[in-house]
Amino acid sequence: MKHISSDIIGGMVSFILTALFIVTALADHTFFEWVFNRHHNQLSWYIRPLFLIPFCLFSYKRSITGIGITILALFTSMFWFPAPEAVSERVNEFLAMEMTYLLGAWDLTRIIFTLAIPVTFFLLGYALWKRELKAGLSVVVLMAFIKIVWSIMEGGDSGTSVLVPAISGLIVCIALIYAGYGILEKRNGRER
Repeated sequence: MKHISSDIIGGMVSFILTALFIVTALADHTFFEWVFNRHHNQLSWYIRPLFLIPFCLFSYKRSITGIGITILALFTSMFWFPAPEAVSERVNEFLAMEMTYLLGAWDLTRIIFTLAIPVTFFLLGYALWKRELKAGLSVVVLMAFIKIVWSIMEGGDSGTSVLVPAISGLIVCIALIYAGYGILEKRNGRER
């Protein structure tokens, strides 16, 4: 029997924990409500796009454990911050829509938009794994575009509440991924 690397084991454990978090949140209404009450804190909205930076770093370094831990952190970051005392009406409306979306009936449109998340993460990881910066940055832009379109399509006016976090996160991510890639390539003795 071949030896399974600790990197693969670490990645598998992280992916299993992520799946358990998702299943628990969707199956346990009390936990789901607790997570979303804390997700009303918009700090979580601003930090979530920033997880693309370590995701890209670990993809570049070909660390399955790092990728898995980053995805786990991304999902659980919804509840890292305390529930805010006051929330704008737009944020309340948008998160109410998101909760209904997650718990409602699944049609083809919902399945396609939801599958866009793992597909784009796979494409981003694959691009950086293969050291294809332009392809990776294109996927980052695509991810932000899908998030914005979905938010406005599903949330209407309340969906515009994601514009500032999504666009500012996109700008920061592109700048830091580009700079980090350049540093890593120099360190590895390659030219872009």
